[in-house]
Amino acid sequence: MREPLAWRTSRTRANLELVRAAAEEADESLLIRLSTSDHEFLVMCGAVGLGRLVADGNGSHLVRLRELASDPRWRVREAVAMALQRWGEDDFDGMAAEAERWANGSPLEQRAAVAGLCEPRLLRSPEAARRALELIERVTASLPRSRDRVLRQALGYCWSVAVAALPEEGLLRFEPLQHSSDPDLQWVVRENLKKARLARLR
Repeated sequence: MREPLAWRTSRTRANLELVRAAAEEADESLLIRLSTSDHEFLVMCGAVGLGRLVADGNGSHLVRLRELASDPRWRVREAVAMALQRWGEDDFDGMAAEAERWANGSPLEQRAAVAGLCEPRLLRSPEAARRALELIERVTASLPRSRDRVLRQALGYCWSVAVAALPEEGLLRFEPLQHSSDPDLQWVVRENLKKARLARLR
């Protein structure tokens, strides 16, 4: 089978508009098939669509989404974060509760949890931002044990998103990391300090 045209047009950047459109328009049976396809782009469409189905009340698809969170392909893992965000748009509390469960899992599941939750449009209330800060703080504490580079990359920007959403409390939670001697935590601090949203607060 030939690769989908939308995927062949770019090896570095998928057509996210098409991913979102397919996720919204495809029916359940098609989304399930897409999520098990051999083609990366089709799996992305299926994963985000499963997030829509979960938002509609069909939590059975969380099993597949959690499996895809550990997919070796980074675009598929990013699609899982998008799926969580799609769910969070309709049911933030439900999505956050699931993210908190994934935060007890593998480093790649933790990565999906923080990347899904740390999205500016989802953190518009102090309660939502605080929940994100608590989760990212917990996941960050596990990084010196896992030494997982994919998780580290996510933490390298997620802190700035969560802190910007609740600056006073966020900076208080972020400040102890700046005194850590752990090399991975030092990297996380440096990367977040480069982000304009955090630089403005400082």
